[in-house]
Amino acid sequence: MRATPNIRAIVVGIFVFVGVAIFIITVLTLGSQHNTFESSVLIKAYFNNVNGLQKGNNIWYSGVKVGTIKSVVLKGDGRVEVDMGIEEASVKFIPKDVKARLSTDGLIGNKIIEIYGGTPAGEKIREGDVIDHDTLVNTDEMMKTLSKNNDNLYAITNNFKLITGKMAAGQGTLGRLFASDTLYAQLNSTVAVLKHAADHLNTLSANIAAYTDKLKSKGSLANELVTDTTVFSSLRQTIVRLQNVADSSQRVIASLQTTGRLINDGLRSPNTPAGTLLNDPAAAHNIKITLQNLQSASKKLDEDLEAAQHNFLLRHFFKKKAKEEKKNPPATDSIPAG
Repeated sequence: MRATPNIRAIVVGIFVFVGVAIFIITVLTLGSQHNTFESSVLIKAYFNNVNGLQKGNNIWYSGVKVGTIKSVVLKGDGRVEVDMGIEEASVKFIPKDVKARLSTDGLIGNKIIEIYGGTPAGEKIREGDVIDHDTLVNTDEMMKTLSKNNDNLYAITNNFKLITGKMAAGQGTLGRLFASDTLYAQLNSTVAVLKHAADHLNTLSANIAAYTDKLKSKGSLANELVTDTTVFSSLRQTIVRLQNVADSSQRVIASLQTTGRLINDGLRSPNTPAGTLLNDPAAAHNIKITLQNLQSASKKLDEDLEAAQHNFLLRHFFKKKAKEEKKNPPATDSIPAG
């Protein structure tokens, strides 16, 4: 009977010891999660809205937990000062020019601070540094955006329904295209014309390809013109000669024009014989009188010659001459038969 109190005391002592051990383990575990017993470097960031961020929430850098939130304090200017404790072991990896932004463990998880960016080779953070912040799109804003997108999608589906209804009723260009056989036939005709044009284009391409093949065929004129430097040189010389001939022709034409201008000027000038004959009426009248006098003198000369032939002193001479001409007729110019 006396052993019973001792046993009970032992059992109570065991339970107390186990409870104390569990308590100590729990405290140590929670302390290790929140870095309670680890030394840290304190840095600050200022936010306009922390969206429910609390003391003890975690801080992440490159997907690794590097510290915890030490305090969240509302300042007089409406901003929120967030003190962050960064583990000393992680300080050497975090650049001084990093930025902080609010984030969550998941879509609806606990709020956290995520630090990111910075120059890896730059200076590292130190005690009391203030880092820049970036704004997190919170869940409410995301829901508002989704709601707005849903409204836009609803409007788009209504518009699409209206358009398809008009198309089914034969309204609009596409509706007439679907409902009108005439428009469909015109479209087919247009497509046929385009196909015909495409066929012609293919034919033209084939002809060009054939021509280029001929250019590559050795022995052909086209190939020699393209590849044979001798033929090309001869052709160039021929072109030069033709150009010289053309230049000479131009000079001849210019000379003829000058000569024609001089002749024209001479014919118009009263100081030249031709100009006098063409432009001076008095000279023309004198020439006319002279020709008339010559004609009259010629007529009188013929009469005198006729009278001389009948003169008894010369009659014998002319008869003798006539007989000789009858025996030996004078030679006349003639064109031999072909």
